[in-house]
Parts: sequence; C-alpha cells; structure tokens
Amino acid sequence: MNDFKRYFIELAYNGTNYHGWQMQKNAVSVQEKLQESLSMLFRKPIGIMGSGRTDTGVHAKQQFAHFDFDGEMRKGEFLKRINGLLPGDIAVFDVSPVTHNAHARFDAIWRRYEYHITFRKDPFQTGKAWHCYYDLDVSKMESVSKLLLGYQNFECFSKTKTDVKSFDCEIKEAFWEQTSHGLIFHIKANRFLRGMVRAIVGTLIKVGRDQLDKAQFVSIIEGKDRSRAGTAAPANGLYLSEVNYPEIIFK
Repeated sequence: MNDFKRYFIELAYNGTNYHGWQMQKNAVSVQEKLQESLSMLFRKPIGIMGSGRTDTGVHAKQQFAHFDFDGEMRKGEFLKRINGLLPGDIAVFDVSPVTHNAHARFDAIWRRYEYHITFRKDPFQTGKAWHCYYDLDVSKMESVSKLLLGYQNFECFSKTKTDVKSFDCEIKEAFWEQTSHGLIFHIKANRFLRGMVRAIVGTLIKVGRDQLDKAQFVSIIEGKDRSRAGTAAPANGLYLSEVNYPEIIFK
C-alpha cells in the first residue's frame, strides 16, 4: 500500500486564452497549465482529473480537480505558491484532503452553468458575455425553459459524433435572470452533454425572437435531432459556476 493521499482543489479561470479545460496536443489548455504548475511546485510529475471539461473560450467560476501527492501539505503555503506559479487568468481557491477513491468527475452530484448576455457594448464584458443585438421576449423564454425539467433525453442539444452511452440528464433548474443591461441563464443538472448549454441558449433565443413557440420547442426535444435546434450561443458567455459533491468524501 502506498502513502499517496488524494486532494481536491477548487479553482476558477477565465477561459479566453485557452482551448478548453482538457489537455490537447497542439493547443494550450487549463489542465495543462495546472499540471505544469503542480509538477513544478512538487518537483515531480503530477496528473490531475477535472470535474468536467469546458470548451474553448468557456470560463469557470468554480471548477474542481483531484490529484495524488505523497508529501506534506500545508494549505496556506500551498495556495500561495501554486497561485504564484499559475498565470493570472487561473486561480486556485482551496485544497482539501478527500477519501482515497474520491473522484472529481464521477462523484459530482450536481453541476450548474450560467450563460451571460449583454445588450450593450461593455468593455468590461468583452470576452465574458454575448453582446446580443436582438429584441427578446424574456417572458416567453422563461416559460419555455421550464419545459426542460420535464424531459431526460437531450440528444437534440448535444454535439454530433459524441461518444456517450446515454443522452439522459436530470435538469433540476432552468431559469432566466434579468440584470441591469442583460440576462443570465441559469441551469443545474446532474450531468451535461457536450455543447448542451450553448445549444439550449441558442434555441431559447429563437423563442425570444418569436421564431419558435412552445410546441415547436417540445418537438425539437422529442425529435432528438441536433439539426433542428438553434445555433449554439457563443462560447464566451458560458460559465461553469458550481459543482456539488457529497460531504462524505471530504475528510
């Protein structure tokens, strides 16, 4: 039996400069930067597993990853040093010991995403929200978004040629929040398919523009055909905002 201990780290990142979370051969990813910094800090190769992957340009307000380490861990010192090594658009907020078989991806119970829309040009929102020029009926978008809670199969909102065993997801919440100059779409589910949230937002925008009604939205879901749903909303407005785990895995 080895002496490795497993740790969860809580982090956030601005995804503008990265080709998503997951390691790639010819592009810079968040996972790559984090693994490089951890390996430099501990002076040995460190691999990490994230709670899920985000696409190119997508942000995270809260992401988790796990790694194994056999040395001494002082939380305050670790956070100071790892953040000193990471680029400015990636930050580690916390590190916690967990049970030896805890898994950042498979043990997650719920995940929440936000999609940010701005109706005016805002230099502080550049790369962080979709600058939307359409006049939208938000009440219709809100009403139709509630229909998502009555379904489980969301193949119509999944990227095509995706290697998954099931298109079933349990959506717990889906609603729109109006801000002073825009909108935020909130959605919470036990799992998400690739491209799912951006496809949902793009389709709900069509509802807000009176290009789809409730019956047509239902037909899209039940038809399980991605080509019938709306164009995916731009990546820069999407945020992974929360990941929930059972308390039992934390020591």
